[in-house]
Amino acid sequence: MRGWEDLYPLPVPPAWVPAAAVGILSLHFIQKLLFPYFWADLGYLLKVLTYGLRMEMYRVQGRVVTVLDKFVTLAEKQPHKPFLIYEGTVHTYRDVDRRSNRIAQVFLQHEALKKGDTVALLMGNEPDFIHVWFGLAKLGCVVAFLNFNVRFRSLLHCVSSCEPKILVVGADLLGTLEEILPKLQKDVSVWIMAKDSRFPGVHTLLDKIEVASEDHVPVNRCTAKNLKSAVLYIFTSGTTGLPKAAVISHLQILKGAAGLWAFGATSEDIIYITLPLYHSAASLLGIGGCIELGATCVLKKKFSASQFWSDCRRYNVTVIQYIGELCRYLCNQPVVGG
Repeated sequence: MRGWEDLYPLPVPPAWVPAAAVGILSLHFIQKLLFPYFWADLGYLLKVLTYGLRMEMYRVQGRVVTVLDKFVTLAEKQPHKPFLIYEGTVHTYRDVDRRSNRIAQVFLQHEALKKGDTVALLMGNEPDFIHVWFGLAKLGCVVAFLNFNVRFRSLLHCVSSCEPKILVVGADLLGTLEEILPKLQKDVSVWIMAKDSRFPGVHTLLDKIEVASEDHVPVNRCTAKNLKSAVLYIFTSGTTGLPKAAVISHLQILKGAAGLWAFGATSEDIIYITLPLYHSAASLLGIGGCIELGATCVLKKKFSASQFWSDCRRYNVTVIQYIGELCRYLCNQPVVGG
């Protein structure tokens, strides 16, 4: 009597199948041995290509979506989520949106700024740096980030080269302003982040922000027509001659803002920024990156190796930024228990 195996014989695979299976396994082991990060790199490349295709679709459809547009949308979608944490104080997405609106309204009322005008910003790391930046961007202005470590002749060169209508100076940089004020072009209107001014002809901003409206500025002021139009000037350090301005477009900001996302950061991350905001690493990759993710940023006045890790523990930081020698300074810190 024949069994079912005789009645229904199992199909015999072609002779090449075992060889192919052995080849695939061999390739897998070779890849793991010689190219252990192949799949991670491929995943990163696919994310970058996906983002590039999205930008191309915007171009084809005639849509211009800037980082500022994304921030305003987030302020509506997640108004109570912390956007900035600075010296223990939390500034939500709504807080930053509303204060930047106030600053935009102040300049609408007190200055004849036109869309495309340049405003120079001389401020250290603080929330109002971002409020002023966003407020002026909502007016369609080009903002020039000035390096506060540059002094007198080099600083005057930076101001004159970007031809600003207005110079906004932080309260902790009034000494620097005093140095350059006598030589500053007379057609530059100077504003300081203070309620009182000891300088003749210099305007104060803080007192006017307190009574300004939180209403959004007219949409036509901040709507970008072209992703390649200039929106920022970021200056070189001037190590080889006088500082030079790099012209930053909306498209370059979008590319910089996608960096943290491309490397796997998410909206749940808390990003620690100790680099100066006038630097593209902090402003474009850091602040822009937080907006791209819808994440939270811990902003430090300046880098401190001794406070770095304690800050990371205090604020549950998950992502840090570094350039140059920063990591060496951190590695040289003494090990602290606990």
